[in-house]
Amino acid sequence: MIVRFDMLSHRLAAEPTGGLVVFRLPGVTVPMTDALFVVSEEGYWGEECVEPLETLSEAGVEITVATPSGNPPVIDERSIDPEQVGAETAEHVREVHETDERLNDPISVTQANAEGYDAVVFPGGHGTEWDINQDTHARKLLRDIIEGDGKALVVCHAVGILAFTRDSHGAFIVNGRDVTGFPNEWEEGIVDEGDRMPDGRKLPYWVEDEVKTAGGNWDAELDSDTSVTVDGDLVTGRGPGSSHAAAKTLLEELDVELEA
Repeated sequence: MIVRFDMLSHRLAAEPTGGLVVFRLPGVTVPMTDALFVVSEEGYWGEECVEPLETLSEAGVEITVATPSGNPPVIDERSIDPEQVGAETAEHVREVHETDERLNDPISVTQANAEGYDAVVFPGGHGTEWDINQDTHARKLLRDIIEGDGKALVVCHAVGILAFTRDSHGAFIVNGRDVTGFPNEWEEGIVDEGDRMPDGRKLPYWVEDEVKTAGGNWDAELDSDTSVTVDGDLVTGRGPGSSHAAAKTLLEELDVELEA
């Protein structure tokens, strides 16, 4: 929307403009940036959602959360296990998961339209393989934001959505693009010989394999502490340790500065 402030009458008037909010004072135009987070109900990885959520919020980005059904997202318990992620991260992520109003009152992806946002963010977690990456509406949001005027940030296992999303001409959207994501080398340390997860679920596919098959130029930069790749309007992040850097990169791509 556009919000106008009348200096003489002290009245606010608003009109829709596809998600952009502009406060108008005499000679001043301040754009507001909107982002949609598409989060799994089958198990999102806490840090990969919370880091971008807080980083973008601190920069003044207005955030809406969506899940496939509109129910609150479900966190992967391993991502709030102190033995897995450390006590400090586990405590903080759990607190945000339980108390953040945006996470606790999401909309359904069926209600979201990419035209209303400047960016769409897909946090990772193994759970995305069972819902987000296979969801028609989530894939449409990804396609529309990339083919439109916005940016997409896709992290970790959510990068698998690129292997199932086609552009408006029917080609895989990842074909010929440089990307990073959760690598096979890491997956080998999590699943057993039957591709079963620690919770007993069988992993339906390995992200790296599917993205390569769909034509993506895969490089998880395993020798680097973090891995963030930008290809046009698409930003990808390797995993939890890259989620903060990925969020900062998205802000740079959006020309949004972190507030001091």
